Parts: sequence; C-alpha cells; structure tokens
Amino acid sequence: MGDGGVLATNSEAGFSGPSPRASRRIVVHEMHPPLGSRRRTGVIEVRRDERRTFAGSQAMNQQGGHSPTDPASDPPKDEVDIAGLEDRARRARVEVIRAVARAQAGHLGGPLSAIDVLTALYGRVMRVRPDEPAWESRDRFVLSKGHAAIGLYAVLAVAGYFPIAELETFDQLGSRLQGHPDMTRLPGIDMSTGSLGTGMSAAVGMAIGAQRRRLDLRVFAMVGDGECQEGQVWEAAIAAARYRLDNLVAIVDVNGLQQFGYVDDHGGREAPWDPDALGRTWKSFGWSVRKVDGHAMADVVAELTAARDRPTPGRPTVVLARTTKGRGVSFMEGRFDWHARVPSVDEARQALAELDR
Repeated sequence: MGDGGVLATNSEAGFSGPSPRASRRIVVHEMHPPLGSRRRTGVIEVRRDERRTFAGSQAMNQQGGHSPTDPASDPPKDEVDIAGLEDRARRARVEVIRAVARAQAGHLGGPLSAIDVLTALYGRVMRVRPDEPAWESRDRFVLSKGHAAIGLYAVLAVAGYFPIAELETFDQLGSRLQGHPDMTRLPGIDMSTGSLGTGMSAAVGMAIGAQRRRLDLRVFAMVGDGECQEGQVWEAAIAAARYRLDNLVAIVDVNGLQQFGYVDDHGGREAPWDPDALGRTWKSFGWSVRKVDGHAMADVVAELTAARDRPTPGRPTVVLARTTKGRGVSFMEGRFDWHARVPSVDEARQALAELDR
C-alpha cells in the first residue's frame, strides 16, 4: 500500500479516459477516533483537485426549472438532456457509497433505489433554485422515507445546493448532513423527517397551505413501499383527497424490500405490497394513480412532469415508481440485507469501480 495508503489508481479502480474524474484516487486511512466516538477503520476518502459542485449542475438549474404555465417551456421527452441526468444520477450514487463508507454508518439500499427519481425531480421536473433555496415560489419536496437522507444529500450536492466536498461530513458531530434530514440546518430541506409516515402528513399540510394562499407550486413527497404499512400514510391520503389537493404528488419508491418483514419460501423477504394491490389501494382513497419504471430516466421525467403540470382536477396524484433496492451495485441489488449495512473497504472499492465504468 504505497503512496500514503492508495489502494487503487484511477485505472486500477476502473476509471478510464480523460474526464472530470481523472484526478480521483481511492485512499484508505487507519483512523484513531476521538474518545467516545464510533470506531472507524479503513474509511474511504476521495481526494479531488476539484472541490466544486458537479459541472453543469448550476447551468441546468440556473433558470429555476420550467414554468408550469408555459407549455412551450416543456421540451419533448427526447429533447430533455436524459444522458446528462443519468450521469448526475451515477455521480450521486458514487457519492452515496463514499459517504456511507467514510462515516461507517447510514443506509444504502433505499437511497440507491431512489436516486433516479430524485435526480429527475431536482434536475428537471421541480421548479427550484439551488442558489436561492428559500425562494417562496419553489416547489416543495418531502423525503418521508427519511432514512434515505444520504441519497437526497448527494442529489442536492450534485445539483449545486452545497459543495460536494461537504458530503465528507455526513453523520458527523456538528455536520449539517445528519442521518435524517434536518430542515433547521441544511438549506434545500423542506421538512425534517425520520419517523415513517410523518412526511406524508407534512406534505399534505404544505399542499393545503399553498392551496389556500393560491401559490402556484407543487408539493412532492417520496414514501417507501414498506412505509405504506404505516397508518399515518393513509390518514394523510384520506385528508389529501378530502381537500382535493391536485397540487400534491406522492411518489412511492416500490423497491419491493424492507429491512424487517415476512420471510418468503426461500429465506428472503416478502415484498411489502403487491404492486397492483398498492395501486388499487391508493385509487380507492381517491388518488389518481400513475406507474413508471423508476430507473428509466426519460420515462421518469415524462411521468413526473405530467403529474406536476397536468393533474386530474381535484385529485392528488401518486406515482408508483418500480425500482430495485441497491440499484447500480451488482452485489447490493435486490438484497434486503443492504438496507442499512455498511460496506467494507473492499466492498466500497468494488461498488465505486462498478459505478465509475
């Protein structure tokens, strides 16, 4: 392990060709933690010459998204920079792996399944201004599945809300990037979440407030399919239909796995819901139901844009996004044990190599 602990050069880790990533190298440090802190050994750290936000992110967002009142501002699906969004999603997944490996804490499976939808929201669908996170007319987003916070942080950093280098502080004392989102500390977070189900209630309240103030904005909330076992989700769903909140869009991350649940015949986890039954349930609560492959970026952008700009009058909308837990890393995909497992140094290195191909 020469060169100060360098495990792999760019080429050895699967990096190739000239790119903004060419200056990276994966480094392992044996760290001696302060008294009373978690023991941390083999922490992944990434050295970069560039500490700025992801190239192109500000340019994609500097206009504050598109206007819902101007159909001409919505280009056809094939004209949206899908390749750019896909690259941003890949970069966000890389940062999720690095942050969790460095902190030796956090979740991986759920954030990785949600990254494509989050990227579409912040990169194209929502009206937001990363350089003006408190803009009153912005669309709101609530991550009700708050344990996936590192996925949201990575997407926000790549979008330009704060420097990517700050992700290195994830889950540290004094950091703005705690294990669950804290709206009092990090600009760009619209609601503090963590206790499952509460985010949906908050989103309903935001939508009611916007409706009564006649604000032309939309409220998006992401919930997990396992989270939909919480009664509070359905209490919020009833209220949303009762108040005819057609400015509210719920997105269910249907990755088919949860940390704890019934065991199937093969020793794995049964899915929290049958996807068709989940859609019927939302419909029975008075919601307009849409479905999408949560990893097909062009389709995700199209469905979320339609949900935002062309809702069924008087009805809230739910988008069921079929995803894969641990998406992007072969040995994590479809594995419930990667819900909250922390990767070893070798596993983190393998994951980064796969994502940087």
